[in-house]
Amino acid sequence: MAVYLTKDSKVLVQGMTGGEGMKHTRRMLEAGTDVVGGVNPRKAGRSVEFEISQRHNGLGGSALAIPVFGSVREGREATGADVSVVFVPPAFAKAAVMEAADAGIGLAVVITEGIPVHDAVAFTSYAERKGTRIIGPNCPGLITPGQSNAGIIPADITKPGPIGLVSKSGTLTYQLMYELRDIGFSTCVGIGGDPVVGTTHIDCLAAFEADPDTELIVMIGEIGGDAEERAAAYIRDHVTKPVVGYVAGFTAPEGRTMGHAGAIVSGSSGTARAKKEALEGVGVTVGDTPTQTARLVLTLLATERDVTHS
Repeated sequence: MAVYLTKDSKVLVQGMTGGEGMKHTRRMLEAGTDVVGGVNPRKAGRSVEFEISQRHNGLGGSALAIPVFGSVREGREATGADVSVVFVPPAFAKAAVMEAADAGIGLAVVITEGIPVHDAVAFTSYAERKGTRIIGPNCPGLITPGQSNAGIIPADITKPGPIGLVSKSGTLTYQLMYELRDIGFSTCVGIGGDPVVGTTHIDCLAAFEADPDTELIVMIGEIGGDAEERAAAYIRDHVTKPVVGYVAGFTAPEGRTMGHAGAIVSGSSGTARAKKEALEGVGVTVGDTPTQTARLVLTLLATERDVTHS
């Protein structure tokens, strides 16, 4: 099984014909993702050919022609697409996500950064009413290794395995995937670090708790807001699987935005220390560095398996 994204997911790319869209569509195809089309009203009816050197699912190199549709609805009706990856510029992101929701897309992965907060509020609430799950905005997307990759996460740094990963940080997602590559992951979800995101730590914790192939959950947070504290309360009440955490930003100066728009500390609110204490208070093992976090995962996973087999 997998969380949110499987080998059967059919992916449209909104903004596929742009520079970033082209580059990452090729990478998604190489990862074995079933990309069924792009969306660009000005280029509808054309197709874009991608030279694929080697697909990670074992297929040899080839040229793939991906059709371009005039709208998400047209693309979904023609292909049965159920996922959209959004690479459009910030000014057009709100309309693009709402278009995907109106078309009945079940999962919209919003890679675009720099989206105004009021636009994110509008399209996340709109999508929720329409039944569309949003990953992001300002996120690396999600990957189910060996099955599908929707976004910009490198597909060749890990393998399928028993760890579920949810992270605010793209680069820390990649680091933990690499450091734990010998164990592997069920699904890795980069939820994004903006003040407003569509899918939260709690959503992913619930999904991993319900996934029989996920044995252990890694949760990466960062300074700012109270998402990690709320996740800690959820873990206390609803999560039975072991959770290992890491909180980025222990050295961040007060009152300064660090990296993500949501990573800002005001007074004692939103500090890394407060988040770490909240997580440890409900039994989460929290690392002081990403590398130590990976080591804690290995130790805890080995312990859990020893207990299971004893």
